[in-house]
Amino acid sequence: MIARIKQIEGSRWSQQLRVWHVPDIDENRIRFKLALVADTLPSDEGIIQIEKFKQWLRSRRYSESTIVTYSEALKSFFVFYNSKAIAEITNEDVIIYNNEYILKNGLSSSYQNQIVNAIKLYFKTCRDTKIEVDKIHRPKREKVLPNVLSKEEVFKIIDVTENLKHKTLLALIYSSGLRISEALAMKPQDIDSIRMLIHIKNAKGNKDRYTLLSEKVLVMMREYYSVYKPKEYLFEGQYGGQYSSRSAQVVLQEAAQKAGIVKHISLHTLRHSFATHLLESGTDLRFIQDLLGHSSPKTTMIYTHVSSTSLKKIKNPFDL
Repeated sequence: MIARIKQIEGSRWSQQLRVWHVPDIDENRIRFKLALVADTLPSDEGIIQIEKFKQWLRSRRYSESTIVTYSEALKSFFVFYNSKAIAEITNEDVIIYNNEYILKNGLSSSYQNQIVNAIKLYFKTCRDTKIEVDKIHRPKREKVLPNVLSKEEVFKIIDVTENLKHKTLLALIYSSGLRISEALAMKPQDIDSIRMLIHIKNAKGNKDRYTLLSEKVLVMMREYYSVYKPKEYLFEGQYGGQYSSRSAQVVLQEAAQKAGIVKHISLHTLRHSFATHLLESGTDLRFIQDLLGHSSPKTTMIYTHVSSTSLKKIKNPFDL
């Protein structure tokens, strides 16, 4: 298969993504039986409206990651209706889109919810519309519990990671309950080694917060800093700038495979594990909420369903 891919003009190997890729042109789309480029783009009107929507989101100080998420979600909706004037789109069209695109392609309820968020936000800013925003219903959310690693599994992953930068990054994410975006945006001056706290700036929802700094991780960070000497961000790429989140994910997957972890995990699993282990050690749920930066206690409550402390107190009838 690789030999055949190499014969396609413009084919390339991506070291970062670790895949072969070919130019996104109609010739290759026909070859792989995909929709033509024109069929994957919104109408000219849609492109203009998406750009206006981005400007509106920026004026409301939404984060760039949220702007990308919402504009891509709106683009998906406009591509589906690229032959229909936006002013003519109705609530019935939203239902048809959900059935004929979201459900037909087996897409998740969380993705559908992103689409609904984008549609509702966009049409709130749109004067000439037949859409009744308040009558657009959200999908029923799936109650999926997060995967959580045991403490032993976490330390095994960190122990088998030999590269000092990678080891420090994984240890920091777990020990402070960070989102990957927060860890990669961190700067050396955000580390308060006197108060043993980390200042998280402009996190999700444009909120600042403080979280814990582990004494053992601080020792690792000092060793890492003396070796790598980062200039701006605490974790930087080979040529400077923020370290790639994709590279960090690859680091975790390789470490998990080396450690013999068969669970489906991501970097966010380390954050879930941090919260669950705090709860199991008796930390008040309100403090965990503050450390994680959750707006609602309902978000933090999910960890009560994955904590094993209460379940261990129950004597299994089979063992009796």
